[in-house]
Amino acid sequence: MSARTILFTLAALIGFAANSLLCRMALADRHIDAASFTGVRLASGAVVLALLAWSRPRADARAGSWSSAAALVLYAAPFSFAYLRLGAGVGALVLFATVQATMIGWGIVRGERPRALVWVGLVLALAGLVALTLPGVTAPDPLGTVAMIVAGVGWGAYSLRGRTAVGDPLVETAANFVRSVPFAIAIVLAQAVFAQLQTDARGLALAIASGAIASGLGYSLWYAALRGLTATRAAVLQLVVPVLTAAGAVGLLGEAVDGRLVVAGAVILVGVGLAIRGRS
Repeated sequence: MSARTILFTLAALIGFAANSLLCRMALADRHIDAASFTGVRLASGAVVLALLAWSRPRADARAGSWSSAAALVLYAAPFSFAYLRLGAGVGALVLFATVQATMIGWGIVRGERPRALVWVGLVLALAGLVALTLPGVTAPDPLGTVAMIVAGVGWGAYSLRGRTAVGDPLVETAANFVRSVPFAIAIVLAQAVFAQLQTDARGLALAIASGAIASGLGYSLWYAALRGLTATRAAVLQLVVPVLTAAGAVGLLGEAVDGRLVVAGAVILVGVGLAIRGRS
């Protein structure tokens, strides 16, 4: 890999991990409500991605789709609500495992016949996820876990739809973010009707950072890095994201690491790694 590819890849992976950390920072101490965080994140991400993408020669105003935008919201909204109850490290592992299981599972439903290594990896990853969430003293909050699983299904669906897009990936992503804004506004309005909106300057800044920097710039750097990566290498490198998130959660948020998280996390990462290797 070239130095440029390595730099862009590292920056993008840090950005992806930062989304969990920024969200948890904002919501753990109630600097902002989850609906407002979702709305600000998607709106600020849409602005940055639109500025980056629609100045490109191949920009197409018809890019993206409403169904992809809905899948993006299905990821972003439960993601925020999950971090009201989950630590960043646990949340990232649950999200990552669910995304991979969704994508592999959909392929099986559509008639793919995976190699044995894929099945072994999938079983390991799901076993690690079950072990992580089994009831017990150190088990993550069940409602938060369910919300993050829904977010993982949403991101998996969004990724699957992205595989069928024929245009520039950055332009497609920008268009989907822009289309997600009306959905995000509806979520914020629902929060205002049924509960109280709540935000301060810190919460707003963290939500903007998540949308504009970690999401907007992060995705643009990732698409630039992909030009120098094989598909398998790109998939394997994403295994780093939950590890970076867990490390950041310990160092920046003071989250504790227990044996359950370490063992279950290792099983999940090994399982997903085997599945990716088998699919290649």
